[in-house]
Amino acid sequence: MGSSSNVVSSTIAKKWREHPPSSYSLKVDNFRQLEKFASTSDDKYQSRLFSSGGYNWYGSSTHLAKLLVYPKGNEKDNGKGFISMYVAIDSKSLTSAPQCEVFAELIFFVYNKKEKKYLTIQDVEVNRFNALKTVWGLQQVLSSDSFNNPESGYVFEGDQCKFGVDVIVPSPLNNWEILSFNEKLRNPKFSWSVKKFSQLKEDKYISNTFSVGARKWVLWLYPKGGSGEDGKWVSLYLQSADSDKPKADEKILAQANLRVLDPLGSNHIEVKLNNWHVEQNLGWGRTRFLSLAELRKVYLDKEDALKVEIEFEVVSSTKYYPII
Repeated sequence: MGSSSNVVSSTIAKKWREHPPSSYSLKVDNFRQLEKFASTSDDKYQSRLFSSGGYNWYGSSTHLAKLLVYPKGNEKDNGKGFISMYVAIDSKSLTSAPQCEVFAELIFFVYNKKEKKYLTIQDVEVNRFNALKTVWGLQQVLSSDSFNNPESGYVFEGDQCKFGVDVIVPSPLNNWEILSFNEKLRNPKFSWSVKKFSQLKEDKYISNTFSVGARKWVLWLYPKGGSGEDGKWVSLYLQSADSDKPKADEKILAQANLRVLDPLGSNHIEVKLNNWHVEQNLGWGRTRFLSLAELRKVYLDKEDALKVEIEFEVVSSTKYYPII
């Protein structure tokens, strides 16, 4: 049923709690009589069937469980000298279910009148119920000496006591995402030749849309710089294309090298981008990418064209369920 080891598992957690159990509660008016009854009934008391876990197990009201209490301990499971407690799932309903197993967390309760709280005992490992293992629990919930000591407060008002259990069954996983980083990009480069640069009059120019890493992108060029730059700088950005903007709460990582090419040599101006593109911030780059004076001096070719290039290293992708 539980572990048969002589050493109590280090995964056992005990703590006090004011809130009563939410799955099932058992109040005993005469504990001594329960002990006598258990000695003639395989040393245990079985509660009636109950359903639990936030929804009936497997989502069907026919899948039920019982609380098992061994008032003198389960000797077959190294529980002698202790109160032993278990949960047993109804085996008939389990074997007839489309799914034949369920995972559940079990928290056992023993009420203490003196503290006016419940002592809760839990094996933090999740229990796996199936046709071969229908019973899980703890063989050493509380020592009999401590439980029966009148000064302890577990037996009160003559011979009363309370036990309980919370069976926590998580609902099936229905919200997830898979984040991937594509480092083997097909055609990772895009080049843009901005012709007749010295004659440009608009504040902003946008490249053709291009695709890298299953996403669509554009480059934005401000030939006189962005807001507040007084026409002394060239601004350059990588931007998600309007037709492929990130959805709400979606984010796309783009690692890339954005360059202005030197037409006569290898003195390229390069900015490394490593940013998440989100709905609220679609573009990344540099406002002061290159001074306009240096650009005119070095970076225009004989035909007055500016050559811009971007080379991607990584583009992320995320699959979501459910899709919002």
